[in-house]
Amino acid sequence: METLPASFGGLAAVAFLLGLKHGFDADHLATIDGLTRVNTRAGNAFARYCGALFSLGHGAVVIAIALLVSTAVTRWQTPDWLQTTGVVISIFFLTLLGILNLYAVWRAAPDEVVKPVGLKGRFLGALGRAKNPFVVAFVGALFALSFDTISQAAFFALAAGQYGGPVYAASLGALFVLGMLVTDGANGLWISRLIVRADETARIASRVMSLAVACVSLLVAAFSAAKLLLPRVDGWADGKELMFGAFVVAVVLAGFLWGRSIARQRVARDPGSVGGI
Repeated sequence: METLPASFGGLAAVAFLLGLKHGFDADHLATIDGLTRVNTRAGNAFARYCGALFSLGHGAVVIAIALLVSTAVTRWQTPDWLQTTGVVISIFFLTLLGILNLYAVWRAAPDEVVKPVGLKGRFLGALGRAKNPFVVAFVGALFALSFDTISQAAFFALAAGQYGGPVYAASLGALFVLGMLVTDGANGLWISRLIVRADETARIASRVMSLAVACVSLLVAAFSAAKLLLPRVDGWADGKELMFGAFVVAVVLAGFLWGRSIARQRVARDPGSVGGI
């Protein structure tokens, strides 16, 4: 991301959209799904807010890192080898997550709601079944200790340096968190509703959403690989982060609306099913 928006307003828009896109990460969705299911079955009132709690914990680390970097350095350029390594790691995991979620849709029985598949959540152990809101937020904080999230936070700090430092870095971090809170919070609410329904509407919608998230993961991985291997593609993409972030959000939102539309049509043909999501 060598060409940044010329105004702070442009940077703010990029930060918010990056947060929206980050919230659609398959690992986030899978972990929030698991936490929401555990707490819904336990009868905990905060179950529907697991996505929001996860985001707040995640966001606290993002803002803390942005503040730390902005006060520790005035100007720092990420080494090329580190950027390349990070991109390769990201491509690998995005591809793997996309394939695993496509497989989850394929293998799900017709009467099952498809659950998103993640990788990080498998290493949580008992934390993946947390029944305390503070522990749920702590799980979100743990997820922030990754290359992608730390590099995002460092970007906010360095980008804000031209405007004044820590306050601007914290502002960009907060906008990123707000975007993530919108998607992860909405996902927690949606999952909690699917759990108590588990009807034809829920089954169809969960399949379409899982397909949308899987396809986005694979598309982002393919585009990142093209940028890494083809200088012409990298040059064309430079400075278009806002457009790409909006595209990812639009694809997943379209998947949700399409799934709900298909489900409603199916319910209209079969009065025995419960309508609406």
